[in-house]
Amino acid sequence: MHRKYILPLFLLIQILFLKTIAFFPEFVERFYSNGLYGFISKISRATLGKIPFSVGDIIYGIVIIYILMSIWKSRKSWRFEKRNVALKILSILSVVYFLFHFLWAMNYYRQPLFEKMKIERDYTNADLLTFTKKLIAKTNEIQTQITKNDSLKVVFPYSQEQVFEMNLNGYKTLSNQYISFEYTNPSIKKSLFSLPLTYMGFGGYLNPFTNEAQVNYLMPMYNLPTATCHEMAHQMGFASESECNFIGFLASVTNDNLYFKYSGYSFALRYCLENWQIRNEKVFDKLVKTVHPGVLKNYKESEDFWKKYDTFIDKGFHIFYDNFLKFNQQKEGMESYSKFVNLMVGYYKEKGF
Repeated sequence: MHRKYILPLFLLIQILFLKTIAFFPEFVERFYSNGLYGFISKISRATLGKIPFSVGDIIYGIVIIYILMSIWKSRKSWRFEKRNVALKILSILSVVYFLFHFLWAMNYYRQPLFEKMKIERDYTNADLLTFTKKLIAKTNEIQTQITKNDSLKVVFPYSQEQVFEMNLNGYKTLSNQYISFEYTNPSIKKSLFSLPLTYMGFGGYLNPFTNEAQVNYLMPMYNLPTATCHEMAHQMGFASESECNFIGFLASVTNDNLYFKYSGYSFALRYCLENWQIRNEKVFDKLVKTVHPGVLKNYKESEDFWKKYDTFIDKGFHIFYDNFLKFNQQKEGMESYSKFVNLMVGYYKEKGF
């Protein structure tokens, strides 16, 4: 076989392998997520975590420039070398696909969190209503403790760097209950692509090749702790968006700091209210009336921020990312972000507030 066919063939083998490994989540959990990946991620974060800027973003920038230059240079000749160009593209994809899964993405095939934590996934409207009312009471209570006035929005007194550092306290407390949530060797960076991320409608992302948690530093500050904790959960090897929302929420509300608790509880409450808006408009209206005006002002702050950047770009990227998630074991696609409500309801049915 000619050497130029080896990597494209390897890409096909990888796809078949992943289709097969999907039937063995316990194997992935034991040997990859809790084995090889733990070693890879700690080395990556220990190596790059102390560098103050995002190495992964710079690499992405260089790759994008290289691709654009390659397209420009070959604009006249590619028509005459279609087969060679196609094989070259497939070879590059094969290497990237391998590194993507070897360095992080095999975690898509691990055991679901609800199984490991023995959380019941199904819940009734009554369960959700009870949980939402408790969330409202908790969010209102913390908002009043911070502002001393139920009509004032919460304003964060910390810098973004302080938030990154203080998030570790929440994970430290959480890991005392669940060792699988232990977080070491922090590597949290303000993304150099924060403006494009905002236009795409995202609060951050994990770079799977460098294991850096990239955070959109432009978003409202009260959102920052939970958004950062979400990306930190990805670093620990949790690929599911709903699971990372759940873990990020837990890490925020177990933090001793009231501002971080507020970030977590208000985040969870917003998802529950949106759930009710879809399920029952009348129940939604009644629930919103019991939320403090100050909390609603924070929600309006966030809504106004994202609305400023609402263009065809985020809609197009959401379609792309929706299909990307579906291809990678998350059947609900973008809706998987809101599926963490069932994890929260099931968890608190057993644990209580």
